[in-house]
Amino acid sequence: MAQCRFHVTIIVMVSRISVLCIVGLKESLSVLVPVRDRDTLIHIPTLSLQPLFSFSHLKMRSIFALLLILGLFKYAFAEEGYCSAPSGLSTESKSKPLYWKVDNPTLSPFHLQDLPGFTRSVYKSNHALISPESHVYGPLPDWIDTSGAYLISPEMGSHFVMYLAKLKDNSRSGLPLPGVERFIFVLKGTVTVANGTGASQLLQVDSYAYFPPNFEHSIECDASATIVIFERRYSPLPNHIPEPLVGSTDKQPLLETPGEIFELRKLIPTSLAYDFNIHIMDFQPGEFLNVKEVHYNQHGLLLLEGQGIYRLGDSWYPVQAGDVIWMAPFTPQWYGALGKTRTRYLIYKDANRSPL
Repeated sequence: MAQCRFHVTIIVMVSRISVLCIVGLKESLSVLVPVRDRDTLIHIPTLSLQPLFSFSHLKMRSIFALLLILGLFKYAFAEEGYCSAPSGLSTESKSKPLYWKVDNPTLSPFHLQDLPGFTRSVYKSNHALISPESHVYGPLPDWIDTSGAYLISPEMGSHFVMYLAKLKDNSRSGLPLPGVERFIFVLKGTVTVANGTGASQLLQVDSYAYFPPNFEHSIECDASATIVIFERRYSPLPNHIPEPLVGSTDKQPLLETPGEIFELRKLIPTSLAYDFNIHIMDFQPGEFLNVKEVHYNQHGLLLLEGQGIYRLGDSWYPVQAGDVIWMAPFTPQWYGALGKTRTRYLIYKDANRSPL
């Protein structure tokens, strides 16, 4: 705001200088320029019969003033000039790792420390917005040296759980409850996933793994890492058995989205063996959902990048990277992306099962 006021001041100064130069030029020329009156050359009367400067001196002064005016206007309207907003593609952002804003949102708990009692989090019967300043971490049952924050759970009406897990040196996961499937997505650092036979694979940021129910596995870490986890009780179908998966977002193809302009990737196969899916959705600034969705599926969403406006029911919420949203069945929902960088969010959606 201070920078904006400074540039407005410059423009006012430029305007005044322009007026003074024009007036001065007009007055001086009124003394120097002859006017024909009945075939006689006379000088127009002025307050002073002699110019203060010679005509050549006046030209030099006018040229200097013109260059000054052009320079000030160039500065005032430059890329970082008049009321310019900080670039979304700043050097700092380019140097940061992917999804760094999930742990370091623009409006973080640190920024709110002088606002006791304030939170953007909202819980209603058909939706919830859980913002970072409301995350409560504690030890995860059966995990070693790992703290977690449960953000969505059946207590609010969902049939799945969604939580963040922060791993430290030598952290190790526990197993889900019997009959429960698990999906993990790496937000920060690197983790190693292994199955019961000892085969292991390294997962970096933007990578993920799916573990079917009752599948023996472990998640380990040699340094700090953050992952988001979805778990739900598996709904079996005869003759359809899900397989464990490991993958990364950039390896998944872009899918067609008829009537929409956002980019969509699905991280889990769409076959009947799987009873939910995880989508990655990308919006460029100014893009939005064309369909105002109302459906029987539940959602659990984590905003990975960007900012925008989310409609949930009759409420409209500003949202940013790090925010978590739960949407109950048949909750009206809509999103529009704002800012100067893309929005990317990860969203859970149950699938391939009848609602009966």
